Amino acid sequence: MSARPNAATETASAAGSADACCTGPLPVLGRDVTVPLVTGGEVTYAALDYAASAPALQRVWDDVAAYAPYYGSVHRGAGYLSQLSTDLFEQSRATVAGFLDCREDDQVVFTRSTTDSLNLLAQVVPAGCQVFVFETEHHASLLPWRDAQVTYLNAPRTPAQAVETLERALADRDPHGPALVCVTGASNVTGELWPVRELAAAAHAHGARIVLDAAQLAPHHPVSVKDLDVDWVAFSGHKLYAPFGSGVLAGRADWLRAAEPYLAGGGASRTVARRADGGVDVEWHTTAARHEAGSPNVIGVYSIASACKALTEAGFDTLVARERQLIDTVRAGLAEVPEVRVLSLFGDDAPRVGVISFVVDGWNSSHFAAALSAEYGIGVRDGLFCAHPLVRTLLGSDAQDPGECGAPEAEPGERSLNAIRVSFGAGTPDEHVERFVGAVKELVRDGAQWKYRTEGGRCVPDRG
Repeated sequence: MSARPNAATETASAAGSADACCTGPLPVLGRDVTVPLVTGGEVTYAALDYAASAPALQRVWDDVAAYAPYYGSVHRGAGYLSQLSTDLFEQSRATVAGFLDCREDDQVVFTRSTTDSLNLLAQVVPAGCQVFVFETEHHASLLPWRDAQVTYLNAPRTPAQAVETLERALADRDPHGPALVCVTGASNVTGELWPVRELAAAAHAHGARIVLDAAQLAPHHPVSVKDLDVDWVAFSGHKLYAPFGSGVLAGRADWLRAAEPYLAGGGASRTVARRADGGVDVEWHTTAARHEAGSPNVIGVYSIASACKALTEAGFDTLVARERQLIDTVRAGLAEVPEVRVLSLFGDDAPRVGVISFVVDGWNSSHFAAALSAEYGIGVRDGLFCAHPLVRTLLGSDAQDPGECGAPEAEPGERSLNAIRVSFGAGTPDEHVERFVGAVKELVRDGAQWKYRTEGGRCVPDRG
């Protein structure tokens, strides 16, 4: 890169690094946004839905803004801006590889999201591959394996039981064919950490490979491909404080090289030539470009690299310690409300990230979430969190019971098959979680101040 864009991006990075040295929250975009309350007045918005999408780090936004005037096509142009953008794109690939502590011969493929990454992997698994996945997974991990032989494993109640369940299933499989285990690093429903290293060891002992869904893990804890001994890892930029439409699949190159490209088109092809019979012969790239057809999202990719740098420089030890304090505040506050039941697979003492789901006796979860937003300016999520089997298991419901992600399925005040999720991270101020705890206590004690109705599948304030 030239001196000008280098100077711009380095200035933004230096500012972010200085802020990262503090013990408070990392600066995020939108931290001063105010929202109206249905009861009157305005309040600073408390964004507590990080598990769905985290706000952009200010550092990421500044880096992207500094680069944007120099944007150009990647891998295609002879012009200065194209060359500069290509260098930035490939430097970002190296940054992500370092952030994940990849092996030297691993490939880092840029995608649109975790869902896209796992669908890519599902397309490249060898013929006859057996896939093992727990029912507790997010749908992004549960559903892509349409052309494989899939074994769905029941929800374990301890980390040790998870390993034992996987070992039994793998012992019963055909030992001669390829096999793949897909597992989350941290639950998007309960926030609980899964025994990834032990599951990887079990998979490898039975000749299987393993892919880690790190969508909820990477924003909160360091992820080392080498240390965890996973074969692939997938995550999304929009959960890593870089919501610009990019994701990552990183790991072993052999299955990626052997498969047909995920998308066919420019960028994935090395050479294309007409044959005498009128058809075409194509030589596909063997690098990550094989699965990156089309003009890449260089801004999205650069934003992920910027977020990786920012989190690394802030120090995961510091970030984890502060998040643990936020978790303790929320859990202690909810524990003081007898009507609240926190959902958990592994129990109260299980290590977890800042993701907590719960239900409130006597309340429809969508009604409760709507009141938090309209009356307190607090944004949480309600529903089944794109993990329907897990939430059904945690709620003790039958598989046939009604329930839909985000839909109330009942009038305000009536029970429904859904839950409330509060989630937070490196950008969350103490005041936001303290306001949340206070609001939960007040709503349970006094009830909602406003009337609500169902409209378009959502619970909303009744302004009529």
